[in-house]
Amino acid sequence: MAKATRKKAQPEPDLIDHPRLTQNLVGHTNAEETLLRGFNSGKLPHAWMLTGPKGIGKATLAYRFARFLMNQINEGEGSSLFGDSTPPTTLDIGIDNPVAKRIAAGAHGDLVTLELSPDEKGKMRTTIPVDEVRKIVNFSHKTSIEGGWRIVIVDAVEEMNTNAANALLKVLEEPPEKTVLLLISHLPGQILQTIHSRCCHLPLTALNEDTVITLLKNKVPELSDGDVTQLAKLSEGSIGKALDLWKSGGLDLYREMISLLSTLPNLDMVKLYSFADKLSSSDPLAFKTGMELYLWWLARLTKTAGQGILPDLVIPEEQTLISALIERHGLAQWLGLWEKCSKNYARATRANLDKKQVVVTTLTELQSLAS
Repeated sequence: MAKATRKKAQPEPDLIDHPRLTQNLVGHTNAEETLLRGFNSGKLPHAWMLTGPKGIGKATLAYRFARFLMNQINEGEGSSLFGDSTPPTTLDIGIDNPVAKRIAAGAHGDLVTLELSPDEKGKMRTTIPVDEVRKIVNFSHKTSIEGGWRIVIVDAVEEMNTNAANALLKVLEEPPEKTVLLLISHLPGQILQTIHSRCCHLPLTALNEDTVITLLKNKVPELSDGDVTQLAKLSEGSIGKALDLWKSGGLDLYREMISLLSTLPNLDMVKLYSFADKLSSSDPLAFKTGMELYLWWLARLTKTAGQGILPDLVIPEEQTLISALIERHGLAQWLGLWEKCSKNYARATRANLDKKQVVVTTLTELQSLAS
């Protein structure tokens, strides 16, 4: 099977601009309309929680709304001399708008953003510390620099440590005047219920497959139609995930994994160790990408065992493989394997275990159940 075409001569640039640079948003018309209705009502909630899968446009929507609100000082907050202005019908303010340019440059004094950042040694943090949240507290005590709205964007809320989450809660309990907090969450179940209760919830759904395909073709025009379709299926409605998989070689890893698993119940040892070598290579993303793709596939197998309905196949060869495996065992056994493999992967990541051995052990456990 042909490999997905990827540029390897030079480091690949980010295929998705930072959300503060992204003007257009597709697939979330209803969410935009909800925010517009809130603004046009004159009683805009002070805190919104934007939830949904990662990579579908939540942060892009947050910055889009921030630009809209900050531009209202130039629009007279929807009022006119005779009080008969037409309420705005779009969040778009145009790429050449001075507000949009300042936000794109990270130079708007009435916007504060919190996200994962490097520590003093240059290593990317795994949580947002309380010191970062104190920026919001200080920000909330100041008056607006431009006399309009002040915006806080947190991306993502579940990445805050416990102290940071408690500090955010205090801001939510005593919301500053004319300040809007836009809280982004990929995993809302991990967030304190007290934070949930003080937010207006705006769930965003995954993009449909056709939308992901269109976006992929625009971003990576050299991809074949087959690669685009398979990446879209693997992405589960997330253009961010689709592009990450392309950049990390995830599609090729998935194809190789299915080729390997198709040798069950007696795994081809040459293919197994070749696959394990690739996942334990110097590429820091290979292990993460390969193991997460395996767990995703195993979760789909488990769901199929429970429902008896084959999933939408990424690769045609999967049908024979999945059908054969669910004939051998039922839901309980496959769910047990998925739980065990998930825990082992999490432990391997935390403890920095030998990656090659983790891959071999994980797949031989599947072989044992399939035999």
